[in-house]
Amino acid sequence: MIEPVYFVAVDDHLPNLVALEALLQREGLKVLKASSGDEALELLLRYDVALALLDVQMPDMDGFELAELMRGREKSRAVPIIFVTAESSNPQRRFQGYGAGAVDFIHKPIEPEILRSKANVFFELGRQRQEIAQQRDDLAAAGRALQEADSAKDRFLTILGHELRNPVASISSAIVLLRRPRSAEQVDEIYQQMDRMSSHLGRLIEDLLDVSRIKEGKLALQIERADLRAPLLLAIEGASHAIAAAGHALRVDLPNENVWIDGDTTRIAQASANLIVNAARYTPSGGEIGVALTIDEAAAHVTVTDNGLGIPPEMLDKIFEVFAQVDGHKGQSAGGIGIGLSLVKHICELHGGTVSVKSAGSGKGSSFTIRLPLASNAREDLPLDKGVAAC
Repeated sequence: MIEPVYFVAVDDHLPNLVALEALLQREGLKVLKASSGDEALELLLRYDVALALLDVQMPDMDGFELAELMRGREKSRAVPIIFVTAESSNPQRRFQGYGAGAVDFIHKPIEPEILRSKANVFFELGRQRQEIAQQRDDLAAAGRALQEADSAKDRFLTILGHELRNPVASISSAIVLLRRPRSAEQVDEIYQQMDRMSSHLGRLIEDLLDVSRIKEGKLALQIERADLRAPLLLAIEGASHAIAAAGHALRVDLPNENVWIDGDTTRIAQASANLIVNAARYTPSGGEIGVALTIDEAAAHVTVTDNGLGIPPEMLDKIFEVFAQVDGHKGQSAGGIGIGLSLVKHICELHGGTVSVKSAGSGKGSSFTIRLPLASNAREDLPLDKGVAAC
């Protein structure tokens, strides 16, 4: 929002100031009134002023003395000055005024049209300076954003290279091992390892493709009426390996009645699994993971909590950005490339929902909540197995 253009009017007679303010009144202009030179100098320090209208004849400090002081200060040195005087034209006084930095003189009694015409020039110049300053700030902000995006891209490519190299190297090693004589048990173990690594590669590639689809607006949803518990149970099952591998305790709290939504169950399961795996990944071994589903009058809430590493306050607003990762957590991000939470956010938004995060800070755990609108007139109180079967 652009601020008003400020003029300073200085006169020791209040009625003159009120009259000046009334004559200059227009949208976007604020006239700052001062009854002395000292008051004017204070205003000039506080505001960026586009024009100063100075009465020449004032007690204590006349207009010329005030102009000299203005020229001696960095903040007010370039402020244009118009002197307002009741004196008749005096070449010596005019020379003194221009020497003090005046751009013009206006004689009393003031002719309104002349005053407005001259003041409008400085109003427009002031507005143009504001717009240029705003454009400069916008360009600087855009430049910083581009630099941050470029740095994030470089970090992402480094992480991606690392995450792709490990499974590829593992699969290559497994192929070498299979070329040598092995027992049936050893061969089966090698195949299982290759299967895990290929599945990991597939998930990474699918996440990357999803990010590309989202940017191009091509991530399509297969909407159907479904019980939200069904995709949530699939998500828990899909994330169970990450929870078991870290030795976490899992607490699940689901309602007994159906929770009907209109959504893409595959994508909702993907978003929920991302949050659960994320909680498992950033919680030290032997931690506690909670998954709860609650409802209110309008929406369903899927909340995933953990007692893990937590999130610093400065990262809470950035955690859902593509490639965002907490610097101190990178050692825990095995298999993560910083796009999972961004995918969760976009999937929720495509369903007309939201995702939010809470954390008391580093080392104090995190709580992520997906909010999805309930299907209208579609809630039924049925046992869990019937609700899942209805999907």
